[in-house]
Amino acid sequence: MAKMMWAGRFSSEADPRVNDFNSSISFDARMYAQDIRGSIAHATMLGECGIIEKTESEKLVEGLKGILADLDSGSLSFDPNAEDIHMFIEQVLTERLGDTGKRLHTARSRNDQVALDIRLYLRDQTKEIQSLVHDLIETLMTIAQEHIYTVMPGYTHLQRAQPITFAHHIMAYAQMLARDLSRLDDAYKRMDIMPLGSGALASTTYPIDRKRVCELLGFSDITYNSLDGVSDRDFCIELCSAISLLMMHLSRFSEEIIMWCSWEFKFIELSDAFSTGSSIMPQKKNPDITELIRGKTGRVYGDLMTLLSMMKGLPLAYNKDMQEDKEAIFDAIDTVKLCITTFIPMLSTMTVNKENMRRAAAKGFINATDCADYLVKKGMPFRDAYKITGTLVALCIKKETVLEELPLEEYKRLSDVFDEDVYKAIDLDTCVMQRKADGGPAPEAVAVQIEKLKAQLRSRGE
Repeated sequence: MAKMMWAGRFSSEADPRVNDFNSSISFDARMYAQDIRGSIAHATMLGECGIIEKTESEKLVEGLKGILADLDSGSLSFDPNAEDIHMFIEQVLTERLGDTGKRLHTARSRNDQVALDIRLYLRDQTKEIQSLVHDLIETLMTIAQEHIYTVMPGYTHLQRAQPITFAHHIMAYAQMLARDLSRLDDAYKRMDIMPLGSGALASTTYPIDRKRVCELLGFSDITYNSLDGVSDRDFCIELCSAISLLMMHLSRFSEEIIMWCSWEFKFIELSDAFSTGSSIMPQKKNPDITELIRGKTGRVYGDLMTLLSMMKGLPLAYNKDMQEDKEAIFDAIDTVKLCITTFIPMLSTMTVNKENMRRAAAKGFINATDCADYLVKKGMPFRDAYKITGTLVALCIKKETVLEELPLEEYKRLSDVFDEDVYKAIDLDTCVMQRKADGGPAPEAVAVQIEKLKAQLRSRGE
């Protein structure tokens, strides 16, 4: 069994059940690279400041690099009996370097060490998530460019409302994801602060150079209150909140894909490679990926609630409750990455049924607003135009026809303003093409949306 570094204060060993309950190496082992990076920076600073001999500092750095290489290669395995990743690495270092290894922890506490590691890890993971979101947006823009003229019905209340294009619909999700990138940027800014040097809670009496460690690790600044430095987990909550919103957007999109795949819609068909079948119904082709994303969204919400609930009653400074931050935020990160990496190829391989979209757009009187606008443009007040168009829709329903096929004399019975050009005005293509206001579904307006978003991504350097 691994020896506890804090055992000197105690006259007897902890009950094995306490050790098991207290241990976190089963989940914090994933931070080994960040823990070693932080320790290398700390050891370097100790040597530069003369707190330990420069030769010992160099031995510590080389020893830590050796441990990193061995863990990366698999020649060194994690000790499941170790209390956590921090103690495991220090223990291995001490076994290899003797008393020199014991000097690594000079002028730091596990409290500020773990605060550093989680920030380093979340910085790396945030960049990975952003890269995936960027790839997803690129996929959506590619689909949009292919379907800039694909007419489909737009919906409110799940009722056909007005004609749009598939490109316009897809770009709505691209805009949501662009906001997610921005939120992740904001979360990154607040996690990019270096807490090492805060000590257990009251910093240290050693003449350390925190700015040097900050520089070595590439942080933007240091924390300026040692109590807050070790007890802050706002950045975990903020990141999980941003991930929750991202998952919400994936879930909304998933819900639409599920509907679009159904026989009732048949707007799209997913590739066989990204669908599943039924154990009893041979005709079934199920969109399980999207259903799982919808379900996993609730799981990420649970992670967010775990973090918020964990922190809400904690006094300053560090409390063991805060060990619960890792499993929650790690799960949220793992979940969103898994969802996006599956979502991207699912979208890029789906088949879009343009004819079915067009056919659905031709029904449901989604050009009724355009009919009313036709009258308004000829001088009629909108409310009068609205009432006349509603009457025409009711007439079409009674006659089992559509506005495009209603004879002109029926139009003229309600208003002499109508003329042959009404059919052009209510043609689906006209309805879409004329909606060219900024942000509208007209092909030229959607093309502007795409180009602006491309420029936005380029400006990020991603």
